Amino acid sequence: METLAVVGASLAGLSAGRAARAQGFAGRLVIIGDEQHRPYDRPPLSKDFLLGRITAEDLFLETDDDGLHAEWILGVGAVSLDSETRTIQLADGRSVGADRIVIATGARSRELPALTGLDNVFYLRTIADAEGLAPKLVAGDRMIIIGAGFIGAEVASAAASRGMDVTMINNNPVPFTAQLGQDMGAAVAKLHTANGVDLVSGAAIEEFDTADGQVTGLRLADGRRFPADVVVVGIGAEPNVEWLEGSGVELRDGVVCDSMGRTNVPGIVAVGDCAAWFEDGLGRHRRVEHWTGALERAALAVQALLDHGAPQQPLKPPYFWSDQHGVKIQFAGHSAGYDRLEIAAGDPQEHSFLAVYYRGETPVAVLGMNQPRLFTKWRRSIGIPAARPAPAVLVSAAAS
Repeated sequence: METLAVVGASLAGLSAGRAARAQGFAGRLVIIGDEQHRPYDRPPLSKDFLLGRITAEDLFLETDDDGLHAEWILGVGAVSLDSETRTIQLADGRSVGADRIVIATGARSRELPALTGLDNVFYLRTIADAEGLAPKLVAGDRMIIIGAGFIGAEVASAAASRGMDVTMINNNPVPFTAQLGQDMGAAVAKLHTANGVDLVSGAAIEEFDTADGQVTGLRLADGRRFPADVVVVGIGAEPNVEWLEGSGVELRDGVVCDSMGRTNVPGIVAVGDCAAWFEDGLGRHRRVEHWTGALERAALAVQALLDHGAPQQPLKPPYFWSDQHGVKIQFAGHSAGYDRLEIAAGDPQEHSFLAVYYRGETPVAVLGMNQPRLFTKWRRSIGIPAARPAPAVLVSAAAS
């Protein structure tokens, strides 16, 4: 009987296991995870779970009819891989041999070394992280968020809703530019300032003030000081691939894969946040740290793993969503290199609109704020030249 080992008990790992069974794999399925928990949903951690609207039980992803018949090895991580023998060495000394392997070890929060070991500094990636942060959302207390990415923005929204004094510090002149471009990054920034968040952009932190094992504040390079009761760091993520060093699996900001998830080692694929798939539309490898990527790409990778002759399939445009200050933000596609931006509906000033990014006559990305129905229509049009489901008004002709 063949053995398929999935290293990573995350959404991507669970999706890979489900796909293997759905595609007819009847052999031994082993799923390895370094957390004690079975796979759970991470997006709600910075939203409803942080605010206590749902419990940990609501996050778990398995269902009664999954039919995985898997062997679960939890609470112990993989520390090395012998790709020649396909043997996975675990931190507790055990080893797992497999005929085929799915790498789904995800990513971890990028940390600030200067804040290591301080009691009131938090990151948000796991259930444990969220459980530690939730009691710190106290009305009147001062929260500083370092990094204006979407995790930080969602925490800012949750903290502001609890009556905290929230400052979000971003080193770029306009937040969210990497994902949305400058124009729409500025639109989302206004949503935060309109809801009482002090957004400090283009800022460099000079030093942190500490006392009794806690951060009490920080000073910017321009001399401004900000006091703090709680600090949340959201400066991106790093792929969990150190355990693969020396294995022969090619690494470069993640596990390097073709556009079906195959690595350079036959019989090994990679999915989820740790995997840098080749994207034909971009002409380069790219890690996609989005829920839908972990869900959808796992099936493609497993197909390539089980069938060497599996035909190439086009990748769906990346998609993510975010809930901030009561506004549902949805984005699909790639904004990099757009040459014009049009508003198809609504008004950015009202935080209810739909914007379409074009490269030439082709829509390459779409952003919606409180426009779920129209967003769904436009999402289907990404990559189709001259697609235009609705009239549009030009707002910017400057490439991001």
